[in-house]
Amino acid sequence: MRHFDEIFAIAASRHGGTDALSNKLSKPKSPAELAEMPEDRWLSIITKCIFQAGFNWKVIENKWDGFETAFDGFDIGRCAFMDDEKFDALLQDTRIVRNGTKIATVRDNAAFLLELRQEGGVGKILGGWPSDDYVGLLNMLSKRGSRLGGASAQYAMRFAGRDSFILSQDVTARLVAEGVVDKPPTSKKAMASVQAAFNTWMEQSGRSLTEISRVLAMSL
Repeated sequence: MRHFDEIFAIAASRHGGTDALSNKLSKPKSPAELAEMPEDRWLSIITKCIFQAGFNWKVIENKWDGFETAFDGFDIGRCAFMDDEKFDALLQDTRIVRNGTKIATVRDNAAFLLELRQEGGVGKILGGWPSDDYVGLLNMLSKRGSRLGGASAQYAMRFAGRDSFILSQDVTARLVAEGVVDKPPTSKKAMASVQAAFNTWMEQSGRSLTEISRVLAMSL
């Protein structure tokens, strides 16, 4: 596995040099900023990523104002206690993508966020989870959330602004090239290897998971 400086140099050579690459890297929000993010915004972001999965992202984006209205601004109390009448109405609502399974995740994930409220709050828990155990956060989301396994949770955390990596095709290809994994990681052992590699690169560079993930992607 290369030192992070070597991977950064590869990415820089493909993106106009060190300064140009650095300008393309954004830092994540601080745990304090994430702790202040309203619950409804977390549910909105999570829901958008779930609906985008396997679907045209532009369609979801173009309809998003309709989603916000249809789901009552993603108020977690209203969404968690959505009754069958409301659910059936959403199945006929042309303002949104009428996928019953994904609509159900709004209710389920709102209930999940209500549970987190009792544990300190979604912003505090998801935003304050240690970056050196990001895989542990993904595992928790997969177990306790609805349809938050795999890429949906990764994108949700990135779009929320928390420190994160996304195992995109390019990032995975770099991890394979560095001998971290030999194929897209899905097992606990493979994900532990990914976390260990990112932890090493964080120590070497002083950069966040978010920045490192972007550099890996741009090194291909």
